[in-house]
Amino acid sequence: MLKRALLLTFVTLISAPLVLGAPAFGAECLKVKVPDSVKAGGADLVLNGLGIRKATFLNVKVYVAGLYLPQKSGDAGKIIGANQPWQLVLRFVRDVDASDIRDAWEEGFKKNSGDKVAALQPRIETLNARMVDFKEGQYLSFTDDPAKGIAVDVNGASGVAIEGADFANALLSIWLGREPPNEDLKSGLLGGKCE
Repeated sequence: MLKRALLLTFVTLISAPLVLGAPAFGAECLKVKVPDSVKAGGADLVLNGLGIRKATFLNVKVYVAGLYLPQKSGDAGKIIGANQPWQLVLRFVRDVDASDIRDAWEEGFKKNSGDKVAALQPRIETLNARMVDFKEGQYLSFTDDPAKGIAVDVNGASGVAIEGADFANALLSIWLGREPPNEDLKSGLLGGKCE
């Protein structure tokens, strides 16, 4: 009986820090684990969904994106139009050159912002200037605080926020707009399967 009590105490002492100190993961996709909530833009945000960015006709997997919102929603138009905090985190599952990322931003803004691109161009250039070559396992995140603008975090390094609700809406439209990089990515971010 004493051995059993000692064993139970030992197991409890060993497992308690693991349970108490472990972050709460909300989902996993392509072995990328993401938390179920974050504190960003001065708000508590919940994981809305995960999607995979696929490139070229070969559907090469580039990154897993996670979208966080104040409350879950499957309505892309309402998400884009809402003046609320949000965060989008891209976790790279392969190496990607900065030039490829810049090209993707240019294409995404043109496809989803139409004639507004000219007004956005100086801020798109600011975004492009922050891009680096990303290695597998690294991340890029965008956090919208409507009072301050978009904070761009490149592997833990961030600069001055890029201002303007029009820029925030246009940026989020790259993934949730009429012409996302791939439909599975948009569907996943809106709460569908991460595939």
